[in-house]
Amino acid sequence: MELHYLVFVLSVLWHGTDAIMWSLAPNTQKCLKEELHANVLVAGEYEVTEIAGQRVDYIIRDSKDHILSQRDSITKGKFTFVTETYDTFEVCFISKVPPERRGVTQDVMLDIKIGIEAKNYEGIGEAAKLKPMELELKRLEDLSEAIVQDFTLMRKREEEMRDTNESTNNRVLFFSLFSMACLLGLATWQVLYLRRYFKAKKLIE
Repeated sequence: MELHYLVFVLSVLWHGTDAIMWSLAPNTQKCLKEELHANVLVAGEYEVTEIAGQRVDYIIRDSKDHILSQRDSITKGKFTFVTETYDTFEVCFISKVPPERRGVTQDVMLDIKIGIEAKNYEGIGEAAKLKPMELELKRLEDLSEAIVQDFTLMRKREEEMRDTNESTNNRVLFFSLFSMACLLGLATWQVLYLRRYFKAKKLIE
């Protein structure tokens, strides 16, 4: 079975709360990719139109192909996982249709929530017997930590980009100096060669 692989890089989806829907053609695969911090809770809810004789599987994995969640023949359900390290994660939906059948396009709905959006604060409040004000403060505390983590990641990326730019500039400078030295050497050699040549032909003294 041949699978066509398509990737959507949708940061808005991962960091928002709105569900998206798309059409999944028979015997194709569509994935959502995103980079996430370590120790981040991810909760998702999906729904696939059911077609007799066809199946849709989903698989969640990181960049090292470690499987975090997987289920076959899905129609409707939920998944949750917690990231262990900073990595790129992807959620893939795979359509599988037997060769003897003519496939039909299926609609896939996916709603993903990350971090504090994925937490069930009502359940946390009931378990810890928190008052509404205490629960709201807990939510604001988690939101503050998430913002600090985002700024830390942005600072780290900025440092990496600055280091890369400086390294690139140094390499370009060294290459330019090397090129100039080569050109000067070649020009000097040409002058000396032509001088010897003209002397040999007694064109100059």
